[in-house]
Amino acid sequence: MCKHILNAQASIRAPCCRKWFDCAECHAEVSDHPLARTTEMAFMCKKCRKAFRKDMSTYEESDEFCPHCDNHYVIDAKTPNAMLTVESEDTRVDNRAIKDERIAADGKIDTSELDEWLTQLDGAPGPEPGAEARQ
Repeated sequence: MCKHILNAQASIRAPCCRKWFDCAECHAEVSDHPLARTTEMAFMCKKCRKAFRKDMSTYEESDEFCPHCDNHYVIDAKTPNAMLTVESEDTRVDNRAIKDERIAADGKIDTSELDEWLTQLDGAPGPEPGAEARQ
């Protein structure tokens, strides 16, 4: 399975080392040589698992389908994108993931914890660290 192209529909046989790869980047990761260029390429369909050859000098739109199972193997590639998301339950049932607990009933934000933390950073006298544990 290719980590560069998430929806790869065919594997390609590298003419230089005669090994199967999902994309040129997969070949570059495991090989110590560049990918050789050729006009005749060997493909293996991922749907029917049968191999076939295509002459790239006379390649047409009808050549974008597997000759064995008619799978359309030339499609727009989906590449992985890094993203930051929050996974939670259905927000219609449990909205704690989007609800700000600091907002009081009157609509104002409770900043008492923030005020205490800021006074400790400013060096103002406050409770000693670990004083709660000694009591």
